[in-house]
Amino acid sequence: MNKILLIIQREYLVRVKKKSFIMMIFLVPALILVMFGIIYLIATYSNDMNKTRTVWVMDESGIFNGKFQNKNKLAFQPVTKSLNDEKSDLRKNEDDFLLVIPKDYSNPDSVQIFSKKEANFTIAGEIEDQMNTIATGNKMVSAGIDTVKLHTIKSDISITAKQITDKGEQNSSIGAAYGAGIAGAVLVYIALFIYGAQVMRGVLEEKTSRIVEVIVSSVKPFQLMLGKIIGVGLVGLTQFVLWIVLSTGVSYIAGNMLLKDKIPAAKTAQMKANQPIKVQTSPNASTAPQSPAMNAYNSFKTVNFPYILGCFLFYFLTGFFLYAALFAAVGSAVDSETETQQFMFPITLPLLFTYIISFSFLINNPDSTLAVWLSVIPFTAPVAMMVRIPFGVPGWQLGLSMVMMVAGFLFTTYVAARIYRVGILMYGKKASYQELVKWFFYKE
Repeated sequence: MNKILLIIQREYLVRVKKKSFIMMIFLVPALILVMFGIIYLIATYSNDMNKTRTVWVMDESGIFNGKFQNKNKLAFQPVTKSLNDEKSDLRKNEDDFLLVIPKDYSNPDSVQIFSKKEANFTIAGEIEDQMNTIATGNKMVSAGIDTVKLHTIKSDISITAKQITDKGEQNSSIGAAYGAGIAGAVLVYIALFIYGAQVMRGVLEEKTSRIVEVIVSSVKPFQLMLGKIIGVGLVGLTQFVLWIVLSTGVSYIAGNMLLKDKIPAAKTAQMKANQPIKVQTSPNASTAPQSPAMNAYNSFKTVNFPYILGCFLFYFLTGFFLYAALFAAVGSAVDSETETQQFMFPITLPLLFTYIISFSFLINNPDSTLAVWLSVIPFTAPVAMMVRIPFGVPGWQLGLSMVMMVAGFLFTTYVAARIYRVGILMYGKKASYQELVKWFFYKE
């Protein structure tokens, strides 16, 4: 046991003392802070987002004149010149658009928009939506339908998600659960590959440099392999914990700075307009419209992050131990990193398959039979379960999955250790699957 602890200590300290490790600890939170700053600057000072663009409307049908509404930074104006003169003006005013609506506007590709800069999807979509609304209203009037009465009875319904738990009803957010599930799956997937590959490279380096021949004279191959796996796993865990702590702190500070900057600005704008600042004290104050940032904040408050973080740490560690053992076996079986590909693909295929379908099937069907099975099978559970957890997983399924993960880790460690003990001392012979099977059945 003392030998395993010494190997763990050596693997851990060698990696955490590297300059690259220390730089990455602070680089990720710094990048998050820079991202916040860039988003803030773009939202505050971007001329393209703040300036109003003029759409000159040439309506030959006579149906749309004066019916466009100025919104979403678009101002609609009727043309005052000929078509050729308007096109010439567009060369001088690169932010303007010319909308030409023919009499037969309902024909495909008959309505055209001209501009010096190509219109983006937002602008084209806004114009199309307004034209469809106006055209539909015109057809209703022609059919004798009272559009005024139709608009007065139109409903605007929004759904608030509530989750029934043992503690009673709790607020929930589908969007927040979706984001947390995808984020957890991506982090686990990336972590398993990054740190698993570190184990494989470490084994391969020691084998090719013949250092391992000296090491195995003092420790058993199984002790060496287990020490490397646990040591690198603790390095990854340390890095993730520090990233989470520093990133949370940076996000909290940046968020408070932005809110402090926005609130005085809003107060100043109201004072300039000689409008009193209103404070809602009515029982329905919570129904007042909120900013997108506040809506996002309230949505993420519904997510049980301590629970998700605890599950993430468990599945990261057990998933890493499971795959790192196999990566160590691969590293011991080959003589160069280029030879690892033939063994890596079959090992990582279950994880890759689960990762791919997470974005399409699992996230939309977290309680399906396929999702349940994938979250129980050890080779796919680290990704599949992280997708399901934010949506709520029955206790028995979570418990079964955790038991299977521990059993899977012990099994793969046993298999990898039997291959590792032979492969670590094999040189010059190209390994195959048949050879790996023979190594597994070799007696001590």
